[in-house]
Amino acid sequence: MKIMKTTRTLAVLLMGLILGASFAVAQDHILAEAAKTTEEANASTTGGAGAADKDFHDRYPRYKLEAGDAFEVSFDLNPEFNQTVSVQPDGYISLRSVGDVMVKGQTAPEVSETIRKAYGNILSNPIVSVVLKDFEKPYFIADGQVGHPGKYDLRGDVTLTEAIAMSGGFLDSAKHSQVLLFRRASKGWYSAETFDVKKMEKKGNLKEDPELHAGDMLFVPKNKFSKLKMFIPGSSMGAFVPLSVP
Repeated sequence: MKIMKTTRTLAVLLMGLILGASFAVAQDHILAEAAKTTEEANASTTGGAGAADKDFHDRYPRYKLEAGDAFEVSFDLNPEFNQTVSVQPDGYISLRSVGDVMVKGQTAPEVSETIRKAYGNILSNPIVSVVLKDFEKPYFIADGQVGHPGKYDLRGDVTLTEAIAMSGGFLDSAKHSQVLLFRRASKGWYSAETFDVKKMEKKGNLKEDPELHAGDMLFVPKNKFSKLKMFIPGSSMGAFVPLSVP
């Protein structure tokens, strides 16, 4: 009897240990899954914020200095070093008592920091501010089958259809359905996208009408009718059924 009771007690204890271990493993698994879910949620939130920041900076990029730009450099505590400088063709500026410093491709805040570091050797914690005076204003280029091809100032928010209107609108020879928009992707490279302006205007839906960025170029190609027009007899040579323009 005692042996049976002892065996039963050991079995109960063993079962309890097994159940306890199983519960602990299950608990650890649940905690690990919860931690993983929280980490993924945090990563998703962080990634979303980062994407939003990137979109913001892409839409409202800071101006980067180019050759020929001029700006004023002001020192709050050392006005004797105030000066106006111009970016040379090689991208350098000449600073009083410091010499040549490369600034091409930098934004105004970056230039301020570059100049502050340059004067850090002769001044103690200089406070520098930069104000652009003469620089290339944002622009876009319209080319192809528009009324007035050329370079236009980009003032405020301008969409593709608005840019076409600013450049004189479509010519009769224009192919409305394949308007090309070229955008500088990186140094020496451009991305190109085709837009069906005819479809947008026909449906009265301009949600897909892209906003132009500084330096963009739109190109309106010729339609098929304009390419064949030179081979079609004029009205003085006979009557013809009008051809539809693509």
